[in-house]
Amino acid sequence: MAGWMARHRQGLAWSSFAFLLVLAPRLFTSSLELAVLTQIGVAIIACLAFNILLGQGGLLSFGHAIYSGLGGFLTLHALNAVAAGGLVLPVSLLPLLGGAAGLALAVPLGYLSTRRGGTAFAMITLGLGELMWALAPLLPGFFGGEGGIFGNRVVGARPLGLSLGPQLELYYLVACYGLVCTALMYAFTRTPLGRMLEATRERPERVGFVGYDVRQVRWLAFMISAFFMGVAGGLAALDFERVTAEAFGTARSANLLLFTVLGGSTVFFGPVIGAVLMVVASVLLSELSRAWLLYLGLVFIAMVMHAPGGLAGLLLAHLRVAEQGLLARLLGPYALLLLAALPTLLAFAALAEMAYLLQADSGPGGHLQVLGLALDPRQAAPWLLGILVLLLGIVLFEIARRRFLRVWREVQGRIAVRPGGAR
Repeated sequence: MAGWMARHRQGLAWSSFAFLLVLAPRLFTSSLELAVLTQIGVAIIACLAFNILLGQGGLLSFGHAIYSGLGGFLTLHALNAVAAGGLVLPVSLLPLLGGAAGLALAVPLGYLSTRRGGTAFAMITLGLGELMWALAPLLPGFFGGEGGIFGNRVVGARPLGLSLGPQLELYYLVACYGLVCTALMYAFTRTPLGRMLEATRERPERVGFVGYDVRQVRWLAFMISAFFMGVAGGLAALDFERVTAEAFGTARSANLLLFTVLGGSTVFFGPVIGAVLMVVASVLLSELSRAWLLYLGLVFIAMVMHAPGGLAGLLLAHLRVAEQGLLARLLGPYALLLLAALPTLLAFAALAEMAYLLQADSGPGGHLQVLGLALDPRQAAPWLLGILVLLLGIVLFEIARRRFLRVWREVQGRIAVRPGGAR
């Protein structure tokens, strides 16, 4: 059974992905949940498209949101043209026009950006992103000024009787695009161009020695990435039925970078994990705490320092340990890590929330509830208690971390000496 699963691992993974896309709206049925699922589907396409450059090509772009933004604007203009009778096209195909817009913009901008790699590429993309964001208010006829442009997706022909009015219908449209785009981007990683793109990340000089133009490889990959970003922007425009100049903002590009790295840019499915985290953090966590950006930033720093492979890299590392039958050796050290981390995290969160509560100046009645205790940020005792628990937790966590690292190195050493263990 294990051998059969190993031989058909890819087929099982894709079947499971498609099954989850179909099953998700059956498990999460409220309008809010369906809206979140739809946004996750759009984010998956965007993060995977961004990772074509970051993960495969080693190209860090700080302005990649401009291609999804332009795709969103063109999609809504086309949607309004359909509503006015000037364009005869099913609404479900309009995101492809968004992809074409992203591709068209990437032809000149990608040619300019890929002249250099590394830091120069990042700075060029940052400048182009800022340029587009500044240009949008100067062209109100196309970008709609500060208010942006609006549209109504329930127009035009209705293939298969689908109006895209209900959120469920829109979700399945996004799911179909997500499955097809994900499959196409995965197929791209297996093409000669995709392989050469990976080679330019590792050894660009050698790519030139074997007769390939490094800049042309990067430029083609840039355009492919921009096309899928435009498709994601078009789907987002249909979802929200509105696009503003904020779609070009640096914050959008920063979100793509942050969550793609968190999910794991070195593994193909890593950005999928990052996309889920991005929507959950921005939609749900932001409602739970005003300090969620602080927590997110600290998690990002910790992941970059201690797990640069992201969550996907951690998952693959532990799957490798499990395949060798050594996962049980880590359960005890992980339990100690968890016990030490809980008071540390709880104390830090209490201090952060009290600081935000104090900044909000909520009046005499402003208290923070922690484990049934009402903490008043205007009193010294909660601060002293929080600092004491935090310091104690840090000491205990460091002791548990060192023990875990010893066991982890021991497990990795055992794997390395086993037949087939070293890869």
